[in-house]
Amino acid sequence: MEARRKSLHSSKTFHHEPSTKKPSCDAVSLPLCVANAVFFTVFFTVVYYLLSHWREKIRTSTPLHLVTLSEMIALVAFFASCIYLLGFFGIGFFHSFVLKEDDDSNDVVLKHNSGKLTPCAQALDCTIVTSPPPALVTDGDDEDIIKSVVDGKTPSYALESKLGDCKRAASIRREALERITGKSLTGLPLEGFDYDSIFGQCCELPVGYVQIPVGIAGPLLLDGNEFSVPMATTEGCLVASTNRGCKAIHLSGGATSVLLKDGMTRAPVVRFGSAEQAAELKFFLENPANFGKLSAVFNKSSRFGRLQSIKCAIAGKNLYLRFTCGTGDAMGMNMVSKGVQNVLEFLQDKFPDMDIIGISGNFCSDKKPAAVNWIEGRGKSVVCEAVIKCDVVQKVLKTSVEALVELNMLKNLTGSAMAGALGGFNAHASNIVTAIYLATGQDPAQNVESSHCITMMELVNDGKDLHVSVTMPSIEVGTVGGGTQLASQSACLNLLGVKGASKETPGANARLLATIVAGSVLAGELSLMSALAAGQLVKSHMKYNRSNKDNTKVPS
Repeated sequence: MEARRKSLHSSKTFHHEPSTKKPSCDAVSLPLCVANAVFFTVFFTVVYYLLSHWREKIRTSTPLHLVTLSEMIALVAFFASCIYLLGFFGIGFFHSFVLKEDDDSNDVVLKHNSGKLTPCAQALDCTIVTSPPPALVTDGDDEDIIKSVVDGKTPSYALESKLGDCKRAASIRREALERITGKSLTGLPLEGFDYDSIFGQCCELPVGYVQIPVGIAGPLLLDGNEFSVPMATTEGCLVASTNRGCKAIHLSGGATSVLLKDGMTRAPVVRFGSAEQAAELKFFLENPANFGKLSAVFNKSSRFGRLQSIKCAIAGKNLYLRFTCGTGDAMGMNMVSKGVQNVLEFLQDKFPDMDIIGISGNFCSDKKPAAVNWIEGRGKSVVCEAVIKCDVVQKVLKTSVEALVELNMLKNLTGSAMAGALGGFNAHASNIVTAIYLATGQDPAQNVESSHCITMMELVNDGKDLHVSVTMPSIEVGTVGGGTQLASQSACLNLLGVKGASKETPGANARLLATIVAGSVLAGELSLMSALAAGQLVKSHMKYNRSNKDNTKVPS
């Protein structure tokens, strides 16, 4: 029993006992440097000897297969030196035999858990390197695993797949990180989050999650329907200001929106030997007679991905192909990329001289301000407008119609032009876009192009009322995939009535979400511009965006 207890105890710990087996180089009873010098000398000597002898045989027309005794000895020496040098410089197949016993002694051995792995471990193999993973880590002692991660013996990225428990993996990784860095993560929550839901799709190597409060603006009356808009932000006044804009729109009869375009883009870059060859492919792609064939190749990658157009641009002998396609209720970057890959493989057969440089050549253009998105659009292109009554402007917004029109012209139009703005002819569209994106599980980095917006304000109805509009050519949103599947973000989508894919009309939920984003931006623009016109901005921020409370002492 005592021996059995010792055996069980040893199976729970990490074994790093030094190996008693001599290294492979010790098989030669010479110092390592001398052995290396000897075998290098032998190798190059016999190579020179054999080449000189074979050259002489070729010169005298002597058959090469007639080998003398000295040549046989030279060949044996050649192969012996090759085997030694291959082993010394670490060729994999040689080491797999010579060093197998040494490698086995360094494995991490933990108590085996006969239970099945959770879906977390089944969803994706986290292994990034090609070397064999450590031995299965299951139900061992956490302290031993933490020490193994700190010592670099167990890769941090492999904890989920080895443990089969995403929550436990995050906890162990967190503790190991604190020990390695010497920095505390107190205040960053760990408990209360479903780590299985992000494994393999949303975030790698998690150690906790960041809390962002979610506020509700609205109801936003848009196209005859009311929406309570969730906004995740840490900026005081933002939700309150957007809420005031929603109130002004509601009291004036609501806003209307129009979806102008719906298509995600991807633009690979290819290279040819000459500009003439690049132009030949450009003409082929832009020929309407070829579109049907290209569309069939593209569309086979997805049930919802449908090719709409291909726009080409040449830079010397380089060609940029901007594919645009419908993507249903998904934001669609992966969908369009798969379709583009199919087309490139198809074109490679027809244009064998085409060199594919990259699946994305920045002519798309993703997560960067670009004129092509401002002009051509990307994702959903939406215009939203409302007529705000004069008395609402005065009573709710605390300013005048004339002051708003003048400020918009001098700030959003002239001021932005003076700054050389690209798609930034607005007051703070990015504020609203980012807050809604965070709340609904969109890619927050895409607020760059999604915030492209021009805000217009004009006098209407004999100068009594205000016509306000926002035009946003590249709102990139989806209601399926990515962060939309997480519980919190899914709840916010459900609040808006756009959770998941539309069962009646594919893409309807994503298009509706885009119009809600535009309507919310309209409300935010209206309220901020009013605060600026009335001189209330600084006063409001001093009141709502500053706090004397020490939040670092509040328990998480």
